[in-house]
Amino acid sequence: MKARHPLFDRLIAWSPVLVLGSLAALSYWLNAQVQRGGPAFDGSGRHDPDIYIEDVNAQSLDAEGRVRQALTARVVRHYPDDDTSDFDAPVVTFSDPGQPKLTITSDRATVTGDREHAYFYGNVRGVREPTEADARDGPVILLSEYLHVIPKEDRVVTDKPVTIEDARGIIRATGMEFDNRSKTVKFGSHVSGRLQPQK
Repeated sequence: MKARHPLFDRLIAWSPVLVLGSLAALSYWLNAQVQRGGPAFDGSGRHDPDIYIEDVNAQSLDAEGRVRQALTARVVRHYPDDDTSDFDAPVVTFSDPGQPKLTITSDRATVTGDREHAYFYGNVRGVREPTEADARDGPVILLSEYLHVIPKEDRVVTDKPVTIEDARGIIRATGMEFDNRSKTVKFGSHVSGRLQPQK
């Protein structure tokens, strides 16, 4: 009887492992071919919150320790897929030194991940308090269903119907841009209302 080569014996001994390894590699390759271009099922594509906070009260201070921005909300949800945050019943106050204080409330709001834009939805109310120089004019009240606030520019923009009231009267329009720094307002279309000249 002819003796078998030791290498042949090793191959026979390792053959189950080689077969299983080959099957595993084949299964992995087939799975990769089937899943190519398909959606991932790891949750990364869903718009689910990873943080949920109730009764939020936050403040942003300037270099001198003065409150520059303040925020309260009933609920805050953060979404990791686009880094946005949603707020229920938010109240945001901008109070830069030397600038009119501006407070915005709404049913809900969304803030982008870079904090450059805030979008307010539902029963939006903005109140610009008078400064000492224009104290006799009283506050300016802005009402709409949607506002886009750009905090770094102190601008408020909407393309929806808006109503603005102050001591001089009331103005209604569709679309508006309000610059809190320069105290100017630009209206879009369908402008109507009445203004009384100040005495």
